[in-house]
Amino acid sequence: MALQISLPQALRAPHLRLREIAPGLVLSIGVAALAEVAARAEQVAFGAQWLEPLVLAILIGAMVRTFWKPQWFFLSGISFSAKTVLEIAIVLLGASVSAQTLLSVGPELLIGIVAVVALVVPGAYLLGRALGLPARMALLIACGNGICGNSAIAAVAPVIEADSDDVSASIAFTAVLGVAVVLLLPLLGHALTMGSVHYGILSGLTVYAVPQVLAAAAPMGHSAIQIGTLVKLVRVLMLGPITVVLSLIASRLPEEGRNPNASGKVRKGLMPPLFILGFLAMIAARSFGVLPQAALAPMGQGASILTVIAMAALGLGVDARAVAAAGPRVIATVTLSLVLLVGLGLALVALLAG
Repeated sequence: MALQISLPQALRAPHLRLREIAPGLVLSIGVAALAEVAARAEQVAFGAQWLEPLVLAILIGAMVRTFWKPQWFFLSGISFSAKTVLEIAIVLLGASVSAQTLLSVGPELLIGIVAVVALVVPGAYLLGRALGLPARMALLIACGNGICGNSAIAAVAPVIEADSDDVSASIAFTAVLGVAVVLLLPLLGHALTMGSVHYGILSGLTVYAVPQVLAAAAPMGHSAIQIGTLVKLVRVLMLGPITVVLSLIASRLPEEGRNPNASGKVRKGLMPPLFILGFLAMIAARSFGVLPQAALAPMGQGASILTVIAMAALGLGVDARAVAAAGPRVIATVTLSLVLLVGLGLALVALLAG
């Protein structure tokens, strides 16, 4: 009798699971679609996207959550979108980078990039802790500044089981400062009379997202764009080893400041999460030419779409009061971390020039 009961239950499980997550998943997709529409409107109105769909998805989701609390039947789908959808996006993101990028920058610059990231991430973390931020939020900001902004924050968050409030606050303030860097970095380059190659290195080391690197480097010419993009891609490659290290120490992070209602538990053990292994496997597949060239662009687009959906879900789980309370400390941490990053970037440029 037990077998007769359990077998149909097992067969029905995927169907029941889909029904359980569908409402929240559809809601998250709807918010993500609004974010894409808002980004396109921004492009039409201002000729540029100052806020990316990823950031807009969090802001719109948080706005929805402020005025309307989703009922219980939305919660499973929202959680699924914020975690599982994001993990799939991170795996696909691995297809956008390859080991060949490392070989193309030269040993001195490669060592310098790795050294800057290795110094900025713990340095920014210590700054955040000194300013009173919880450990996980300080880590999110440190990785966002040191590696690749919002994408790094989104990738690191599930590894350390960060609360959605921490993720949203980190992305929101980092995004605003990222725009400021794009506008102000060319002024710094002109003030220091930097050549296009050295300025490209600086922009690749300090600007958060690849499209922003293009915008920041453009005033210094095509050479600056090329070297800036290359340096930036090497920084993105650091996401793999950093997340593996964080997965090994996540269980030892202090628990202060965590949302008592958070459902996630910090993972324990020595194995990195499966999606990080998938991310590294994708890099290896791209490096050895296993992935068809025609598949790379669709996989990149898929990663972007899924990330926006995941960020919409994170926004739907945000407590606006918690974000506002963290504001001054987060702003100070992000700003000082950026100053540290720019300082180290200038030091590396000076060292290479000498």
